[in-house]
Order: sequence, then structure tokens, then C-alpha cells
Amino acid sequence: MLRLVTGDEVPGPPALPGPRECLVCFVERMVVAHGCGNRLHWAALWRDRRAPRATALERRLERSGGYCDCEVLANAYARREEWQGDRPPECLGVSRGGSTQPCGHWTEQPGW
Repeated sequence: MLRLVTGDEVPGPPALPGPRECLVCFVERMVVAHGCGNRLHWAALWRDRRAPRATALERRLERSGGYCDCEVLANAYARREEWQGDRPPECLGVSRGGSTQPCGHWTEQPGW
């Protein structure tokens, strides 16, 4: 059964972003495993651990229609067609530490 994580609670080490794991792959992995709490909990956790200087990340995601973690996946980014399938592929990683850009699996959604 899926249990939503609330407040500042962070599940164990699998809930921490991998060393090169991009923002969007991390958010997807956490939403699938732990659900969306109707806020940018997972995106903020990723930022705090991997890009603490990206203080405008939440505002940028919201401008793209990502007002909570599941909306980041539904409105702000889409998996590239060649990477769609039943199982999410392993993150391609980011080349530069602290980058908030998604890996090559994702593209920004137009229209926001």
C-alpha cells in the first residue's frame, strides 16, 4: 500500500537523490514510490541535497504548471517519446553538479 510522506519526513536512503540523478527522474521515482503530497516536497528535497543555491526552483516549476510534484511530471516535463514505456529507464544523470536541468529522458512541456 502506498503511504504518503508528509511534513519534513524523509524515508530512508532510497529517498535521497543519487549523485548524478536529475531533478525530474528523482521526482518521478519518489512520486511512484511514496506519492504526491500536493506540494513540491520531492523537488525541494532534491534541491536541498543537490542544488541548494537554486533558490528559485519552486517558482520556476510553478511557472511551468508544476505546483506539486505530480504536476511537475504532468505539466512541466514529459518523458521523450523514445524513452516511454512501462518501466522508467535509469536516469541518464546530469553532467554538472548543481544543475536543475533534467537528463535527456525529459523535455519541457510547451504551453505554460
